[in-house]
Amino acid sequence: MPPVPAYPPPEPLEPLPRAVLLYNGSVHSPADPFATAMLVVEGSVAWVGQDAAGRASAPQGAHLVDLDGALVTPAFVDAHVHTTGTGLSLIGLDVRPARSAAQLLDAVRRAAREAAGPQSVGPVLGSGWDETAWPDTRLPSAEELDEAAGGRPVLLTRVDAHASLASSAALRSLAAAHPQRGPWESAHLTGSAHAAAARWAHDALPAAHRSLAQRAALRHAASLGIGCVHEMAGPAFSSLDDLGALLELSAQDSALPDVLGYWGELGGAEAAEGVGAIGAAGDILVDGTVGSRTAALRAAYADGTAAPAAYLTAAQVRDHVVACTRSGLQAGFHVIGDGALDVALAGLEEAATVVGEGPLRAGRHRLEHVELADADAVGRLARLGVSASVQPAFDALWGGETGMYAQRLGRERARALNPFAAMAAAGVVLALGSDAPVTPLAPWEAVRAATHHSTPGSGLSARAAFTAHTRGGWRAARRDDAGVLAPGAPATYAVWEAGELLVQAPDLRVSNWSTDPRSGVPGLPDLTPGVPVPRCLRTVVRGRAVYIAA
Repeated sequence: MPPVPAYPPPEPLEPLPRAVLLYNGSVHSPADPFATAMLVVEGSVAWVGQDAAGRASAPQGAHLVDLDGALVTPAFVDAHVHTTGTGLSLIGLDVRPARSAAQLLDAVRRAAREAAGPQSVGPVLGSGWDETAWPDTRLPSAEELDEAAGGRPVLLTRVDAHASLASSAALRSLAAAHPQRGPWESAHLTGSAHAAAARWAHDALPAAHRSLAQRAALRHAASLGIGCVHEMAGPAFSSLDDLGALLELSAQDSALPDVLGYWGELGGAEAAEGVGAIGAAGDILVDGTVGSRTAALRAAYADGTAAPAAYLTAAQVRDHVVACTRSGLQAGFHVIGDGALDVALAGLEEAATVVGEGPLRAGRHRLEHVELADADAVGRLARLGVSASVQPAFDALWGGETGMYAQRLGRERARALNPFAAMAAAGVVLALGSDAPVTPLAPWEAVRAATHHSTPGSGLSARAAFTAHTRGGWRAARRDDAGVLAPGAPATYAVWEAGELLVQAPDLRVSNWSTDPRSGVPGLPDLTPGVPVPRCLRTVVRGRAVYIAA
């Protein structure tokens, strides 16, 4: 592991006064679609409306903030993040740019050389490789990784975080630590072998480096207008210690976004409660991913590769959901393929026969990704009150007629992936996220990707996508009072440098956007592909500033 680099703490942010009046801008609020001002008192929205009325209603001594035409919106919620991994990709070895095995090995050589020194004897850890974007999809061997790293252990996680590449030195360490998870002969690890390798990598992180990574990720999120992240911890990706340290960091440092923690361990309700998580949910794996050919599908992959069976049975899903429902915790699972969704839905329905459909719906359990859901599955999700935590960037990166989904599944099946419109129309609560570091933290880009889906008819309106990335994230965490700028709501918001605000026309065949004020709908920035996204000027969480642009 490289030595912890110098990373100065942020400049202390001035505490906001008890009462703050923001004026001379645009406030995205259902309470007043034409609002130009907002009053915040003791961390809550007290009023929204027009400038003149705001000045008249502001308490004596209120701090006045001239927005100078800026846009104020609810802060974004990223509903699926791996915070430590995201931070490591920001401060460590990110191999996304590699376009061949040779370039991947060059990146390892540079990392090993830059970290050279008597204290740098730990493994070289990196993430982000994606062979589907390479002209030659050959992966490097364990021996080649040994040579590139000078004999140090190497573990490089695939972009989807469901496969990895290990050097011979790493394989020997893994064989000693997890002999039952083998065989450990191949550099390319998937399934339980990859999960063991990911845990080994997390255990190798010094506490100081882990804290550095977590802080870097949360500070970066704040700079993008993200006021809250859902941390998807679990034994397949991190550890209880990692989650506990993250929750403690968020609670103690008031200059960071909120963190809502989930512990993804089957039967882990007691462990989740003990560490302060709000659910035994998230990345409890029912299957893997399409890119690594580990997603459980009803039919084989397009190249004839047999789809693996789901990792869990319906009975295991049922028992976990029953335990969580009775404990008052959210249950949830990672589900990508239609075969995995069949198992998850069957388990949820069996749980309903045990605890009753009413209590099950009241539990507001959730599924992550839900990429391959047909009309029947969507209807069952809605009936069971299950939220779907989805990642529009997946479609932007891998959708389309020639993308990775089409390569793996064939064009026809690929068109059925990520049916956001069908889920929203059925009443399924959608919460948008990045799955960072699988895709970068990029909230406006996610809203745009959900709006401009690669499959016509599968995307959301801009208003629905924005709501799913703000209020939807809070609703998916069973918190219904947040994510909207209205009197009584928490003052968690972002201020943006944005261009003209537009309203999406109801009939997309005629005109995508309108500036007609008669719509009575709050406007949003232009999300046309190629148009720069708004720049965040300030992020505020429950009345406290967590980011102020230089």
